[in-house]
Amino acid sequence: MKKFGAMMIMSLLILILAACGSGASENSGDEAASDQSLLDQIKEKGVLTIGTEGTYAPYTFHNDEGELTGYDVEVAREIAKRMGVEAEFKETKWDAMFAGLNSDRFDMIANQVGIKPDREEKYNFSIPYTYTSAVLVTSKNNEEIKSFEDLKGKTSAQSLTSNYSAIAKSHGAEIESVEGFNPAMQLLANGRVDATVNDRLSVLDYLNEQGEGAPVQIVDKKEEASETAMMFRENNPELVEAVNKALKSMKEDGTLTEISKKWFNEDVSVK
Repeated sequence: MKKFGAMMIMSLLILILAACGSGASENSGDEAASDQSLLDQIKEKGVLTIGTEGTYAPYTFHNDEGELTGYDVEVAREIAKRMGVEAEFKETKWDAMFAGLNSDRFDMIANQVGIKPDREEKYNFSIPYTYTSAVLVTSKNNEEIKSFEDLKGKTSAQSLTSNYSAIAKSHGAEIESVEGFNPAMQLLANGRVDATVNDRLSVLDYLNEQGEGAPVQIVDKKEEASETAMMFRENNPELVEAVNKALKSMKEDGTLTEISKKWFNEDVSVK
């Protein structure tokens, strides 16, 4: 009986040690996975996940066939191609875009994100790939607003977290919150707001599509150019470096200029 009891104890010890060894092995695997950089994880999956609106022509929108396209979409696809991975887009409303990045819903944002000091405190940016400026837009029959200074006390349709909202506020405008470019233009065309401060290239594209019957007009423009770039969560230097490498090669071989001229008939990738 004593011998049987001793054998039972030895068997239990062996089982416990085996379980501990297995647990240690599994933990080692988990630790190895967590040690991977985000870039390594992207390459392992073969997919770069990109946050974008899909409603912001000509940067990111759906064409007549329902396909996602636009300047930012093409630039992001080319970046992914040069990184040796597929581009996968997740469409998100602008005001939820940063939260989506924070929650790991995507690896990068491609949506004309302006480089601003307060954003640089929380996020990382690629080198700029677009230079544009802010314009003040009013309805065609407007006679009161001729410059940014005239915005004081007027209502301006803006995405709350955009650079353009900050410009409108700084000139004393009362902000009417909208979720993107198209709703801003609709409110303005319907006379429900007095103005909108928005991206020059987007407004020119809108005016070109509308033709002579366009219900809005540009009345003023900021001279200083704003820089837009791809945006990332902090502490992923390898991914930022890989994207910068792709963008630099696109600039050097003329691909970025080619994409730019396709959408704007000018090179918006340089100042």
